[in-house]
Amino acid sequence: MTDRRQQIEQLLAGAFSPLHIEVIDDSQRHAGHAGAAGGAGHFHVRVLSEKFRGLPVLARHRLVYEALRPLIPNEIHALGIEADAPGERASPPDFIDT
Repeated sequence: MTDRRQQIEQLLAGAFSPLHIEVIDDSQRHAGHAGAAGGAGHFHVRVLSEKFRGLPVLARHRLVYEALRPLIPNEIHALGIEADAPGERASPPDFIDT
């Protein structure tokens, strides 16, 4: 059985054909949190894809949530999102190698 990180990665890869994808499991930092009590995790995703080009941040986040809908709320309780198109940022975060 694949773990949640792998499931998230697979869904995002299928939806966005990303140049880069990173899934960070922050669940351990939220132990004891009411939302984590049911077993769902806290994750942060970083996705670099041409499919985000020209879209506002809110539209990008909606696309990511839609791609991960099968895992929300049973497997994912909280989700941080960085969604960029190649070359967008003057000072790109470390995960974007442009």
